[in-house]
Amino acid sequence: MNNNSFCIANARLETGFRYEDEVIIGTQTELFHIKIDNGMITEIVKGGEPRTASLTEIDAKGLLLLPSFRDMHIHLDKTYYGGPWKAPVPAAKGIITRLEEEEKLLPLQLPYAEERAAKLLDLLIGNGSVHIRSHCNIDPIIGLKNLEATLRVVERYKHKASVEIVAFPQHGLLRSDSVSLVRDALKNGASLVGGVDPASIDNDIERSLHTVMELAVEANAAIDLHIHDPGHLGIYTFKRLAALTEEAGWQGKVTISHALALAGVSAGEAAEVAAMLAAQSIDITSALSLRSTIPIPMLKEKGVEVSLGDDSIMDHWSPFGKGDSLEKAGLLAQRFGLSDERALAQTLGYITGGITPLNEAGEQVWPAIGEEASFVFAEASCSAEAVARRSARKAVMFRGNLAAGSLK
Repeated sequence: MNNNSFCIANARLETGFRYEDEVIIGTQTELFHIKIDNGMITEIVKGGEPRTASLTEIDAKGLLLLPSFRDMHIHLDKTYYGGPWKAPVPAAKGIITRLEEEEKLLPLQLPYAEERAAKLLDLLIGNGSVHIRSHCNIDPIIGLKNLEATLRVVERYKHKASVEIVAFPQHGLLRSDSVSLVRDALKNGASLVGGVDPASIDNDIERSLHTVMELAVEANAAIDLHIHDPGHLGIYTFKRLAALTEEAGWQGKVTISHALALAGVSAGEAAEVAAMLAAQSIDITSALSLRSTIPIPMLKEKGVEVSLGDDSIMDHWSPFGKGDSLEKAGLLAQRFGLSDERALAQTLGYITGGITPLNEAGEQVWPAIGEEASFVFAEASCSAEAVARRSARKAVMFRGNLAAGSLK
């Protein structure tokens, strides 16, 4: 399959909610035929209605069509996935233990980095994630070598997924004196400025955040910062980042990853901070920490865009991870009691960039003519079931190309 004209026949699409006594009791679906031209949707007709003749036809056989998924926080460059099993050693000095490990470990892993990144991409794509944000280590020990390996893999997979790379100074932007390296990374394939804990790692909130913003403005790049710092230390960092975002006019270009401080303050203070972040269009990516789960539904209610990511997949930081965004959405729904038909269906938006087949009112809003032909073909009756049951994905399409699975 390539980006020529073809038709996906008999794809199941959601058309509205089913009601009984004004209560939602299910989701209506119908079969549709969808014409694809050069990776874009150009025609949608109901099953049984006339459709464009003389096209190659791919029969979806009633599989449910879902928007493609996004994994917005992962580390492709330092995974054990695809290699021998190895559990992390105890972190006697916390995060410092892990940073000391990396100074020896990353050079040893470099010969396998490209192969393992490819295998991890296969896992993500097979589970439906074709839009991926990867943080890539940039530091004086590894230099730009991990970035170069990751870029080679991204080039090989460009017909299966879009991957954006964050220049990530894991050992601290200031602490490891990596400013010039991050600048070089942004000139050589990275597209976002990263950073980690301006307070506890860099030990200088103001200088660290100012440097990140200066790098971003200089390169006209977006920002994605790991901020694990808890409680009021983390909250203060958010406030300073919001102020700098407003000062630089960088609204809509800043992400806070993890944002664990929101789990350690009162509900009232968390709501105030959420409103502040929303005002500057600062979004949040969460890996759904089981120890410190941030109040995601409240953030959404306040207008903060929240995405989900896997973070570490079987590396020296964590032995866990499935590389499955639908699993993350299901866990989110369980954690916050989002168990009715509408709530489950809307939970899908956390892994699709906010796209859901039906809006809150139950009106069909996806797919639409002119949109990218990136789909997940699922064995499910509706989005709610797919989220609740983590339904099997039979095939994944990216911009009109079959990226994983089969529709035969």
